Amino acid sequence: MTGREVTRRGLLTGIGSAVVATGLSACGDGNAPAPRSEATPTGTPAGPASTPAAPPTLDEVALRKKIARMLIVGFRGDQVKSNDWIMRAISEQGLGGVILFDRDQQSGGRRNINSPQQVTALIKTLDEAAPAKLIVSIDQEGGTIARLGPSNGFPATRSQAEIGARDSPAVTRAWAEGMAQTLARIGVNLNFAPVVDLAVNPTNPAVAELDRAFSADAEVVVGCATETIGAYRGSGIRTSIKHFPGLGSATGNTDFEAVDVTGTWTRAEIQPFQRLINTGTVDTVMVTHFINKKLDRNRPVSLSRAVVTDLLRGELGWDGVVVTDDMQAVAITSRYDRDEAIQYALQAGVDQLVFCNQAVYDTAVVEKTVDKVLAMVKAGQITAAQIDRSVARIDALWPPR
Repeated sequence: MTGREVTRRGLLTGIGSAVVATGLSACGDGNAPAPRSEATPTGTPAGPASTPAAPPTLDEVALRKKIARMLIVGFRGDQVKSNDWIMRAISEQGLGGVILFDRDQQSGGRRNINSPQQVTALIKTLDEAAPAKLIVSIDQEGGTIARLGPSNGFPATRSQAEIGARDSPAVTRAWAEGMAQTLARIGVNLNFAPVVDLAVNPTNPAVAELDRAFSADAEVVVGCATETIGAYRGSGIRTSIKHFPGLGSATGNTDFEAVDVTGTWTRAEIQPFQRLINTGTVDTVMVTHFINKKLDRNRPVSLSRAVVTDLLRGELGWDGVVVTDDMQAVAITSRYDRDEAIQYALQAGVDQLVFCNQAVYDTAVVEKTVDKVLAMVKAGQITAAQIDRSVARIDALWPPR
């Protein structure tokens, strides 16, 4: 995810048992010739006509909960009650995850985090309401982009840029272990970090200017990211490398504007993602929202099958969880309505959709999204098998209770 301000800036190895299916149903060619029927031999009585098998019945209740499992949603409040919409979404609809913020983007006030004791209690309440393991996520990169810090009773942390400048495995490991232990203590189990973008544009307002990247050198980025992910795994925290396919050359911030990197992006920016995937250290990959006409002339990369399925899954060989950056970011909402964006993201091959509820606040976002995806399955725009495959990837990282 990206972000210019603290309030908002801006999960895995291959699943051997997952169902393999296409994202779109196949359509027949209306101009194709009809198959020739075999004539019954003369003098041989025709057998009884066979009865076509009835199509399988769609279990809508079960499917709705699978779809909800694929969502990560933000909410307001440092305490929750059983009748609050976020609690009902978790307990009744099967919402897969939540994302926590220290500040509310619209009001500027506190949102979910006031103190270690308070946020620990909040997470415990949310998790206890979940029928399956609840994903509790956060953006805790270090430095400026940290939801936990001195203002709400947590220790200060160094930025990725500071750590990358040291380029020391021991220093990086100790730094990441400190943050991982903090997250584990309060109950967070997914950190949307580390950033593995190359800091190739020093004036990038979403990355370099916020000290979010380890380095412009892929060797340093991969080394620091490997130590960081290992430290988090040691504390039972999953991570998400971001922002695929590389945001380092951008000149804008997708949270607040449409960003086109066609003229600045190079394939070198994929290197950290490719190398980390090759080593088997990745839990999830976050795909960003910029426009790159070198990769897809029509759609942002997060909504592009050419990027998510062909490049990330096909060329790079990633068969784990793919998660979006905030689906309510201006880079998306300025060009697509909610239903269009959801449809294109899932058809692209995404597994998890994130709705931070920061740029807009929609307490019905879970129900609306589930309704849309269910309608897509009924219309043959995606298959139930695709939903099953995404849920299997998610459950492999956060096994059901």
